[in-house]
Amino acid sequence: MSFLKRVRIAFAICVAAGAAGGVFAILQAGLLSRVIGRVFLSGYTLHEVLQPMILLLAVMLCRAVCAWASERAGAAAARRVKLDLREQINQKLFRLGPVYAQERPAGEVAVLAVQGVDALDAYFSQYLPQVVLAGLVPLAVLAFVFPRDWISGAILLVTGPLIPVFMFLIGSHAERLTGRQFHALSRLSAFFLDTLQGLRALKELGRSREQVEQIRKAGEEYRQATLSVLRVTFTSALALELLGTISTALIAVQVGLRLLRGAMFFEDAFFLLVIAPDFYLPLRTLGLRFHAGMNGVSSARRIFELLAEPEPAAGSRAAGLKKIRLSGKEIVFDAVRYRYRGRSEPALDGFDLRIEPGELVALVGESGVGKSTAVALLMRFIDPQEGMIRVGGVDLREIDPQAWRGQIAWVPQEPHWINGTIAENLRIANQHAGMSEWKAACEKARLLEWIQSLPDGFETQIGERGSRMSGGQAQRLALARAFLRDAPFVVMDEPAAHIDPLEDALIAEAIRALCHGRGGLVIAHRLGTVAKADRIAVLQAGKVAECGDHAALKAAGGLSTALLRSAGGAE
Repeated sequence: MSFLKRVRIAFAICVAAGAAGGVFAILQAGLLSRVIGRVFLSGYTLHEVLQPMILLLAVMLCRAVCAWASERAGAAAARRVKLDLREQINQKLFRLGPVYAQERPAGEVAVLAVQGVDALDAYFSQYLPQVVLAGLVPLAVLAFVFPRDWISGAILLVTGPLIPVFMFLIGSHAERLTGRQFHALSRLSAFFLDTLQGLRALKELGRSREQVEQIRKAGEEYRQATLSVLRVTFTSALALELLGTISTALIAVQVGLRLLRGAMFFEDAFFLLVIAPDFYLPLRTLGLRFHAGMNGVSSARRIFELLAEPEPAAGSRAAGLKKIRLSGKEIVFDAVRYRYRGRSEPALDGFDLRIEPGELVALVGESGVGKSTAVALLMRFIDPQEGMIRVGGVDLREIDPQAWRGQIAWVPQEPHWINGTIAENLRIANQHAGMSEWKAACEKARLLEWIQSLPDGFETQIGERGSRMSGGQAQRLALARAFLRDAPFVVMDEPAAHIDPLEDALIAEAIRALCHGRGGLVIAHRLGTVAKADRIAVLQAGKVAECGDHAALKAAGGLSTALLRSAGGAE
């Protein structure tokens, strides 16, 4: 049974049970008025009213069962929707890739996936079923009331719609405030998470107090937004309760006056007094749950905006994707252009580059000239907006991205570490590798000696985001993962960044071992890495300004000279 079908069944059970509960409420009012009328006016004995009293108890029990079933079915539907949405969000984030993740604060995405999805619980389990019940139950009550007393039915018919009308008038303002509250919560969470993750760096730079002030401002913004929502919520609850109470009082007053004049039977009058609150109850409950509905709508809007984010174009042509072997094929960037959303200038503008089979090409240039964008394009995290990347003459967009990435060992500038052991982080690269493969990879990465010196060896916990490792140890562990991939092509983004000089030599050796016999593309500023490349491409303004080997660029004395000198010398 499909997920959507299961949700529809649970939702249908929720509504059907709620509607049945409304019918049982009408029957309960009818039986109660009959029993009381016969006992207090006609003088019936207990034996004579025993049968309708037993029936009344059965109806009350059935009403309670229907309320329980409606609540359970609504909760089940909401739970299935939340599980499915969280799975869709996770899959969407994986498909969007690291470029999208870098553009949005992690705290904002976490709030959307956790609290945003949780806000849909009340929306699906309470608000949506109540919307249907608020239409069905009052109509059922009117069907029983009009044959008994058309005047009371007319009063119910006129006053009942006032509650949804006032709820709509207040709701247009509440929806805007709820959206502002959710935005403030996302901003506060983003600030707080970023502060926790960068607390050590903030302390070292002496900027921690400034960040605390930013968090305080974000917290105050969220507090004010929450108070605004609560003011509207309490005001709307008061207005809806007042409408329901006054409307019930109108029924009671006119029924009482007519009963005193002898214009109405007691049993009918008592039935109307008992059933009137049940007529307004679904409408009042809808008003009380309207705030949960607005929270759910705001969350759903943000969630579906995320799910609608455009992905790399390969996803739309999955049936015709090709799987080719990278070994022995050249990679050509042909007039590639890409501009990030929200930026006026393109990151790459007419970028041309050819990588021959088995060739290691280094990209150098100042920050912001498009080096990381070129790597992201090659990894299929994004697609060119203009131009083309060809692999052996085939457009990269026509190649299965999973099969393509499976042939690449990627070493990013900031590798991702799970809060687990060294072994668990190595398994990310190769699920089938064992202890012997781990030791060989770590030996090549110049990391095995350090691991063996640890009391727990490969079972040592590395902490959240690798907090228990130094920068050099983290980079060498990333290189060990690349060795475990044993891929024919290597992509590295600043593999020797943020390390001290003592670690530089070890990482340079590991990089040389990793690139031996493999082709690759590497972004580097350190001369030790750049000088070993077969060719160096110097980027400026989103395109290749100079290209050649180290000796040729040094002799030319062009743009590359200053860059190579800043990288560590120009010898």
